[in-house]
Amino acid sequence: MSRLPTDSLAYALLQAAHIHAAVIAGQSLADGHLARVDAAARPAVQDLVYGSLRRFGRGDFLLCRLLSHPLAVEEIRCLLLVALYRLETRPEAAHTVVDQAVRAAGELATGRFGGLVNGVLRNYLRRETELLAALAADPLASSQHPAWWLAELQQSYPESWPAIVAAGNAPPPMALRVNLRRGSRAEYEERLAGEGIAAEPVGEAGLLLARPLPVERLPGFAAGLVSVQDPGAQRAAALLDPQPGSRVLDACAAPGGKTAHLLERADLDLLALDLKPSRCRRVSENLARLDLSATVRAADCVRLDDWWDGRPFDAVLADVPCTASGVVRRNPDAKWLRRAEDIASFAAGQA
Repeated sequence: MSRLPTDSLAYALLQAAHIHAAVIAGQSLADGHLARVDAAARPAVQDLVYGSLRRFGRGDFLLCRLLSHPLAVEEIRCLLLVALYRLETRPEAAHTVVDQAVRAAGELATGRFGGLVNGVLRNYLRRETELLAALAADPLASSQHPAWWLAELQQSYPESWPAIVAAGNAPPPMALRVNLRRGSRAEYEERLAGEGIAAEPVGEAGLLLARPLPVERLPGFAAGLVSVQDPGAQRAAALLDPQPGSRVLDACAAPGGKTAHLLERADLDLLALDLKPSRCRRVSENLARLDLSATVRAADCVRLDDWWDGRPFDAVLADVPCTASGVVRRNPDAKWLRRAEDIASFAAGQA
């Protein structure tokens, strides 16, 4: 357990480094790493994790010029990647960032890399103008996408690939889905306005926030009045539109946003499946927060003998696994996890 105060930047940098290292090791952000961080620190940790992951290749480009040889300890590399992101986005706090990164390094690898972290970050600050100019001149590092991904975009979209890359590197907007079982969208929009939170209606039950904010600041979030869900994802329930009393299968349910939306719109006999028990727990937690009920099981939807009782379903929602290339700004770990050969394997699985 960390000895750092949970409200310190050092704690946030340390936790972000742990999560970044887990992604490099092949784990997904959907596996619930952020949920295990202290709740008060979670917004800061999320910003560091998502920001540093979104900048694929950028931090490593800088580290190649700041280190004489690759680091043997992955979490120190990830701490530096996270700290470099923070230095680039909060230059006014450079001294604090370096100090807190060194404190975080004291919690890793018996603390023997504190001096290295201090030296690398200070060297970056001395050479910042030179390093960023070199980065801007490097097509791959400045694109912040893997080489194979960039090549696919350039081949498929010869005119518009720069705009697609820019969109994939930008932070996503934050949208909410109002639980219409608990109140109207207009009522909730008024409640947001009373808290000084600007939003505009989108879709059937959605609100697009003028700027993202921690869910803890959303009035009634813990009580189930609202959920965070992209406008595109909110369309699924309306398109499926099962009638009250229908038997419905959500075949790839985690983290449960579409499952919950279906149940908010109608009383259903709903079975939600996902491969991992940990992901199923997230579905159950989301349903509990919203006071909704479904049967949730860990199972592979294609292995029918493991879970199906033979009774037909009136409607099936199958949000099957994909490369996530179209939603990479929301899922920046895809830049680190996906490989060129995944395109064919995902296509085969979807078929």
